[in-house]
Amino acid sequence: MGASLGESRLILFTGMEKSWLTEKVRAIALQVTENEGLELVHVEVIGLARKPVVRIYIDKPAGVTLDDCANVSRKVEAILDVEDFIPTSYLLEVSSPGIERQLYSLKDFEKFIGHAAKVRMSEPIDGRKNFRGIIKSVNGNEITILDRTSGEVKISYNLVEKANLEMDLRKELKRGK
Repeated sequence: MGASLGESRLILFTGMEKSWLTEKVRAIALQVTENEGLELVHVEVIGLARKPVVRIYIDKPAGVTLDDCANVSRKVEAILDVEDFIPTSYLLEVSSPGIERQLYSLKDFEKFIGHAAKVRMSEPIDGRKNFRGIIKSVNGNEITILDRTSGEVKISYNLVEKANLEMDLRKELKRGK
């Protein structure tokens, strides 16, 4: 994949180049996923020194299948290889975001209102940086969480360092019966 497979050059990227590269891959992945009726959840390019890893997370309401991942992988790889803007060989990974998927945007928080999440803040709110509970609402840039410990907590999205859905085992076990 990418530049010649036997190549073992050490290529260093600046932050701007990595951002540019990620945006180019995102544009290609968005085109492919939209054509396939899938949602593009997230794109990341990591490990840029020797052999970068290009990760693409996709989703759809009924859940992503292995065929969906393989199909998107083939189509994205074909475009990446023709455009040839990744200057070394690369590893392409296409997958579902998973059960405890990361929440990458305000749109993700809105999409998962009513679901359990864990949120880590870059700055503390009332002495705490970690919250777990149900996403109650999103209003502008403000997310309201029904935290298990503190009750209702209002969080500025700008202060969210990382957030993931959290599987509610009790709910899942009840659903399985």
